[in-house]
Amino acid sequence: MKGKERVRRMLARQPVDRIPIGFFAIDYDTVERLLGHETYLRAKAKSQVAFWEGRRDEVVQSWKEDTIALYRKLDFVDIINVSAMASSVAPPRGYVPEKVRRVDATTWEAADGRVWKYSDITADLTLVEMPEPQFSAADFDLNALPEPPDPSIFEAVDAIIAALGEDRFILGPNGGEAGMVTLGGMEYGLLAYALYPEVVQRAITYATRMANLQDAAYIRPGTDGVLWGTDFAATTGPFISPRMFRKFCLPSIKERVQAVKAHGLAVLKHACGNNWKLLDMFVEAGYDAYQSIQASASMDLAEVKARYGDKLALWGGVRVENLVSGTPADVRRDVEYAMHAGPPGGGYIFGTTHSVAVGTKYDNFMAMLDAYHEWAYKVAGNGA
Repeated sequence: MKGKERVRRMLARQPVDRIPIGFFAIDYDTVERLLGHETYLRAKAKSQVAFWEGRRDEVVQSWKEDTIALYRKLDFVDIINVSAMASSVAPPRGYVPEKVRRVDATTWEAADGRVWKYSDITADLTLVEMPEPQFSAADFDLNALPEPPDPSIFEAVDAIIAALGEDRFILGPNGGEAGMVTLGGMEYGLLAYALYPEVVQRAITYATRMANLQDAAYIRPGTDGVLWGTDFAATTGPFISPRMFRKFCLPSIKERVQAVKAHGLAVLKHACGNNWKLLDMFVEAGYDAYQSIQASASMDLAEVKARYGDKLALWGGVRVENLVSGTPADVRRDVEYAMHAGPPGGGYIFGTTHSVAVGTKYDNFMAMLDAYHEWAYKVAGNGA
């Protein structure tokens, strides 16, 4: 059974030969260990700096070649997310890079005052300073039309789909997720829900409309589904109240889910954090699967399965914290627990909370794969 069919059948709770496996993303340091050379693939800061320096073709070539090589090496992985940061849509050929000045070894500054800092923990750039945001309802023209994208932005995506899409379940780009808009960044954007609700509502309506219009160009032939990655919660609960989420976000999410499904695609939702108070709305929205299921945020896989397993397919299992800071024995225990909790009744995909993140110990990654192979066929018949 090919990975594409295996995932489709699992989402439909039909019998499969083994539990499917996939990851939100595999970050660059694990990719480099697997391939034996440096890469831009999921090297978020490194890729962004290269784009600022005008080295677009170098980055895109790495994304193409290394994604294909990685998943040919990991030929048992069923799902490939071709829409994650630093692996997907790129600047067009011949673009003019934004003028960004390198201040020191870890700091970059744009002409408008935005400042980014490099994080050793995530190997990413964090926007730490920006001009005071100013938004009004007039900024969001509900009659505007999106600019048609330059086809070259899909150079890596299309090459990966052509090479791997016949066998694997491809999660590709689309018009975008529009449900939770955070104007001017997370801190200001969340405050705006309380302080400027009419502006937030207008911005969500605008973003939803534009995303619907952009689907036709951004959904590439050979795509099987989308994986939306906006987090809605911290480890203690949702960023905004469930009442506000229902009022502001859910109508857009439902509209976007329906629009993407009209293209024949599945909609999978990545959501770290404690989402217990939102899961009924995940079901109502029409998501096909919930990915991440962060145990360290009180999202126990067995409990989520018992309460929502007949309504949502679940994708997760190994704690990213154990991949980074634990031992191979910790990882093996996570796999065993997941393989008992997830498969009964079908609708389960094995993976990790969040991703195979920067700092993952290679021995832990390999222990996860070894343990997965020990269990994947044995438990596939548990109602799956």
